[in-house]
Amino acid sequence: MSVHTILRTARTARTVLAAVAGSALLVLAAPTAGAASSYDEVTVDHYGTVTADGTITLSGSYRCLGAGGPVFVSSSVAQHDPRVRHGVGGTRAVCDGAVHHWANSETRKGAYRPGEAHVEATLMEVSGHGLPVPHFLAAREGEVVLTEG
Repeated sequence: MSVHTILRTARTARTVLAAVAGSALLVLAAPTAGAASSYDEVTVDHYGTVTADGTITLSGSYRCLGAGGPVFVSSSVAQHDPRVRHGVGGTRAVCDGAVHHWANSETRKGAYRPGEAHVEATLMEVSGHGLPVPHFLAAREGEVVLTEG
């Protein structure tokens, strides 16, 4: 292999690396880049449950239309320390324009107790050719009351 070929390969590798790094920055910026469709929405119910074994269940509703890839409703909760959030399950969404119910559960023994908690739900589409990229369609935050379930 000639020195010229090696240098050209190195330049090509740097160019590809720069493109990948630029794409990664766009992915990180995706939640704030552009407004979501006014038709896509997600809600959080005012109440959730927590059982004696530590299973927390959160729920709400969602509506979406015309997604190009799989769509999921994800949720997270913070209770004792607002800086510590835990993901709570995930639900595959059906984007047919109708309002649907979602419910996500996760077991974390000793992490939650009945009382107030802060919940965030996100409606997210995963799409792209080759590397899947998340596109945030809608999000909702709210205070909920966890009851014994």
